[in-house]
Amino acid sequence: VFIAQSRASGSHRDVEDEELTRIFVMIPKFYTEEDLREKFKMYGDIEYCSIIKNKTTGESKGLGYVRYLKPSQAARAIEECDRGYRAILAEPKNKSSESFEHDYYSNNTRQESRANTLPFCGQPEFCSFEKNESRIQESVSKRLSVVSRLPFIQEQLFALFDLVPGLEYCDVQRDPHTNSGYAVIQYSNAASAIYAKYKLHGFEYPPGNRLTVIFLEDGSDSSE
Repeated sequence: VFIAQSRASGSHRDVEDEELTRIFVMIPKFYTEEDLREKFKMYGDIEYCSIIKNKTTGESKGLGYVRYLKPSQAARAIEECDRGYRAILAEPKNKSSESFEHDYYSNNTRQESRANTLPFCGQPEFCSFEKNESRIQESVSKRLSVVSRLPFIQEQLFALFDLVPGLEYCDVQRDPHTNSGYAVIQYSNAASAIYAKYKLHGFEYPPGNRLTVIFLEDGSDSSE
């Protein structure tokens, strides 16, 4: 089920979605919930912040959640916050939070072991973190790559991704050797691309054929 913005409507409000408004971050262990709110309130309206604590000792695990009112605000926080926070979209609440936290921390630890040890400029609390230019997931962008084992029909794929507002173009290509489908999708903003990626990755189209959707570098810098 998709919720699409009518193009005839003058409103451009984001679709509120639990999966797209909650972000997961790594924080210094001395942070309080108020510290976390203070660091992330510049990106949008925060519904709540929470810090994950050890159930036995009550001490912070150095991980937390920030829930925004709009997906676009969460997307902005992921794109613009200091990379020391390792911000990503949080898993839905119906998934085991402990396994997600473990995987997140394990991935982070493996990446940090390969990174250069440099303090974050202007962020003294991150001196204990290691600078790493790569993200623990693919970089967010306005452009998506769509792959399928079956070839695409341009009009049908365009109609599918056009359910998410902001579609700029859909370029369908075909591999002559494998007959598989490949397409490049671009939206006018990162929030729409994030929504399309997380809703359509793994979507069966046509039934029985799962789509693989990932972010593509769109050439924009972080300030944009």
